[in-house]
Formats: sequence, structure tokens, C-alpha cells
Amino acid sequence: MSRAPSLCGVILAAGSSTRMGQDKALLPWPPLGPGKAADSGLQNFLSAAIEALSSLNDMVIVVSGKNASNLEAVVYANGAFLLVNPDPDRGQFSSLQVGLQEVLNRGRDAAMITLVDRPPPAPATLARLRTAFEMAVASGKWAIIPEYAGKHGHPIVIGREMIEVFLKAPASASARDVEHQHQQHIEYVSVADPFVTVNINTPEDYASLASVSLRQKR
Repeated sequence: MSRAPSLCGVILAAGSSTRMGQDKALLPWPPLGPGKAADSGLQNFLSAAIEALSSLNDMVIVVSGKNASNLEAVVYANGAFLLVNPDPDRGQFSSLQVGLQEVLNRGRDAAMITLVDRPPPAPATLARLRTAFEMAVASGKWAIIPEYAGKHGHPIVIGREMIEVFLKAPASASARDVEHQHQQHIEYVSVADPFVTVNINTPEDYASLASVSLRQKR
């Protein structure tokens, strides 16, 4: 019987959030409606992502950039590890490579990777992805990617083979391009969770997400 993969969560949070005007990692979650004041007990995107991944991973690594000093209190308070991309201007793929190298350094052979600028997936979604990954590894697949309404999203779950492919790719590459080159080793899993394909880049995106959250509570 093959051994179950030892998973490490990786959250990419090194972006400059230029279009948002403030660090997206620290936006309140759930999002605040118009005129609502932040509650001191409220989570933010980063803490919610750490909490979500912690339940199914041995550890969680947060890859930061120039914003490291802004994120460290949230990272450590939620039991995660902070890693700094020394040159985040190279782009998101460089942060992915920094994070994946640390996964291997810490003796793990698989990773569940997500982006900080999106709502945390439901626990049932994460459990489905992990189970699908464990089954896919046994049949020779390298990665699981969630799919909702025909769109691919995050978190993705990758094994040692895919980690090494990402690490060997040039820094100018993109994760999507690398995935497309190895599609025969990837399994796409349909999920009933729209949050896997949502990402927040602007204040308008965040306001729209707040409106959806308020409607769901009614």
C-alpha cells in the first residue's frame, strides 16, 4: 500500500495589491457591508486561508514579499510559518517557486496551494480535493485542480513530480503555462464551490463580494 502524501499548505501573499489600494491579505473576511465597522474579532483573508488549510495540512507556509512586516503578526498568531520572497517583483511564479522549495526543505512531498486574494473554500471542498489527490496519486497523476462552472481555480494540490516541474521552470514562466504542458498528469475535479474561482483585485470586486455575502446571510 502506498503511503499517503505528507501535505504542506502554501499561501501566496507577496503581491503589492496596487489596484486594491491596500493589502488584500488583510481585508476583513467575511467582507463588510457598506457603513459597517470592522469587529476586532473578525478574520481577514489571510487568517481565514490559514485556518482553512491548517485542518488538512501538516503545516502552512505563507509567502510574503515587501509586505512581510505587515503580515507577520497574523501569520504567527494563526500558527503558520512566514517566508519572504527576496525579489517579489519577479512575479507570482517566483513566489510559488520560493514556497515549493520550502515545502521540500521541510520534508514534505506534496502541497496544497492557494492565493490570498480569494475567499477560503468550504471545508467540504478542501476535503474533496485532498481525497481526490490521494486517489489520483495512486493512478499516476501529479496534480488536482478544482473546477467550477467550467473554470479552473484554487487551491491546487500537487505532488513531488509537479513540485519539481515547477521548480525547474524558468522564473519567467507562469503556473498556467507549466500546467498546460503537463495536462496528461493533471486531474480536474468538479466542485460545488464558487469561491474556488473568485479572486479580488479591486475595491469594486470586494464590494461585489460583500453584496453576495450579505444576500447569503438573509
